[in-house]
Amino acid sequence: MRTKKTMLFISLILLFALLFSACGGGADDVADNNAADNDMNNNMADDDTSDGEPEEFVFGVVLVGPKNDHGWSQAHFEGGQYIVDHMPGAEMIVFESLNPADKPEATLEGVVDDMVAQGAQLVVTTSDEFEEDTLGVAEKYPDLTIINVSGDDALTGEAPANLGNIMGRMEDMKAVAGCAAALATETGQIGYVGPLINFETRRLVASAYLGATYCYENYRQMDPAELQFEVTWIGFWFNIPGVTLDPTEVSTNFFDTGVDVIMSGIDTTEAIDVAGQRAAQGETVWAVPYDFEGACEGAPEICLGVPYFNWGPSYLETATAVVDGTWTQSWDWNAPYWDDLTDNDQTAVGWVDGPALTGDLKTNLDDFISKMASGDVNVWTGPLNLQDGTAYLADGEVATDAQIWYLPQLLEGMEGASE
Repeated sequence: MRTKKTMLFISLILLFALLFSACGGGADDVADNNAADNDMNNNMADDDTSDGEPEEFVFGVVLVGPKNDHGWSQAHFEGGQYIVDHMPGAEMIVFESLNPADKPEATLEGVVDDMVAQGAQLVVTTSDEFEEDTLGVAEKYPDLTIINVSGDDALTGEAPANLGNIMGRMEDMKAVAGCAAALATETGQIGYVGPLINFETRRLVASAYLGATYCYENYRQMDPAELQFEVTWIGFWFNIPGVTLDPTEVSTNFFDTGVDVIMSGIDTTEAIDVAGQRAAQGETVWAVPYDFEGACEGAPEICLGVPYFNWGPSYLETATAVVDGTWTQSWDWNAPYWDDLTDNDQTAVGWVDGPALTGDLKTNLDDFISKMASGDVNVWTGPLNLQDGTAYLADGEVATDAQIWYLPQLLEGMEGASE
């Protein structure tokens, strides 16, 4: 597209040419006009060339773990790569492993300072561990668009206008994962390796429990009260030696005490790794990993499936709005694309069937997914009590988004700490 200055220049040249022609300009005038015409054509060619070149767009992604962890951080890295693949001229700056164990001296502010110095127009901070510090950098850089993943400062009104929140509605996929675990278990014992305890992790493990109890009762025709569902929290999103519980030891202990299906709520792959090792020794066990679409790859033969995050579409939408100048603050809790939970151009969260999910297991799980998609089944429907016996949802009452998002305890029937 030609600039206003270029069009004005062209108009003036034409006007001058007409004036000179009307005055009967001589050979020198003709030569001058020809030179002006050549200059005009050159300017038009330059403008057309610049129009054909994609405008550069620089954005940053701050990861809590490594970009190849086969879990949470890799899913975010691939979400950023989705922008690069779909937006000509986009350049991604990645900072990996911003956590006290790997880089104790690094700060989010320092990381964002560097990204801004490199021209970043958008920065995504990909953990609730960064939520408080993200507020600070958003205030420091009011012209920078910042997204904090999994936070809610835009919802509560604490965020400045340049800070938004994005999260996938993983609760639905965790219910699917819990259903798969309940369909497969032969001992009636499911173990869940949890990270730290907060609103996010409570509602996710509770969703898995609700999906498990529904399917245990409705497809197995067994008493859901007899299903043992236990969570052990390691203390962080992944193992920090000397600080957290070791997720390998936690997983091992689950299997040693009768659990035959292990679910992961942490960023890394210890749960499925241990399950694969036990299966190789001849034990009948299964695993449901988490976060990353390819998480079954570690032990596909015992993998029931993966509930995974797909950040690409929401990241691209955000980046496009920033480039267009149309971005406005929002708190987005993005739902799955129920028509196809593996359509990574549309769904925010997905489910991939694992190789171990065969025969009747798959038939029943597909039926459960279909009923969730249609609204015929909502596992967040009362009667439900909190773990301490306090009434949470009355009989037939459906939880609001706020009741799910801010779940204060685990639910009655679940084993494990709530705080």
